[in-house]
Amino acid sequence: MSSDRKPRPEEAFADFFGKWMSGLQDYLPLLLSASSGPDPPEDQDHHLRALIARLTAHHKQYYTEKWAASSVSKGGNVFLFFSPPWMTPLERAYSWMTGWKPSMAFKLVDALRAAPTSSPFGRPFGIVSEEQAKGIERLRARMRHEEDKVEGDMERQQVGMADRKMVELARMASREGTEGEADRMVEVAMVELGAGMERVMKGGDCVRLKTLKGLLEVLSPAQGVGFLGSLTVVLLRMREKGLKRSTSCPPLVAAVPVGGELLP
Repeated sequence: MSSDRKPRPEEAFADFFGKWMSGLQDYLPLLLSASSGPDPPEDQDHHLRALIARLTAHHKQYYTEKWAASSVSKGGNVFLFFSPPWMTPLERAYSWMTGWKPSMAFKLVDALRAAPTSSPFGRPFGIVSEEQAKGIERLRARMRHEEDKVEGDMERQQVGMADRKMVELARMASREGTEGEADRMVEVAMVELGAGMERVMKGGDCVRLKTLKGLLEVLSPAQGVGFLGSLTVVLLRMREKGLKRSTSCPPLVAAVPVGGELLP
């Protein structure tokens, strides 16, 4: 008998994630073609800005779907997003609060700045002006502070696992006839913990989005395309390497040097 069971939010998200990664891969040739050749004239900046807007919208869609699927109030399992089975072990090993660490984006920009006259995407990244450099450093400092706040929130959630509610549960478990009350307390504690972990996850995602937005505001359109191209390569290469360790899947993207080295 066929089952009409509606997939759980995290199950639907796993399917979405695969399609989202395929969509990200589709953007790579667009980034490569947009970044090839000499520096674009002013009338081509509009084309580059449009491509940046499309790719950033693709990233925003990921977080919109992720937040909906992990919502505790909607029956989502937020804990699963901290060790998602739809990611490879390698991707999970490099994950920070359920995603890429914002400081990594600044390292990509540093690598591109270190080789301003060459680029894996054809067009040189170009010299970063003094004003741009100051803007990048100000943003780096703010995002580092935001990272620290999220990590502090995560630490508080971990400490909360051993708070007085958990101690009381341990005491109740040792007494007869308290199973029902203990089950109710466990359920309440898990809901509270889930809400806290959801806040941590969203905090990390917000820092990622702020980092993307901030860097793209500081960089020129051509530099923004180069940066997004590098970030796309890192995410695809990370997945490719993770899949190669457990499957014989074909590579998602050819090795592309960034700053003289292969990423990741």
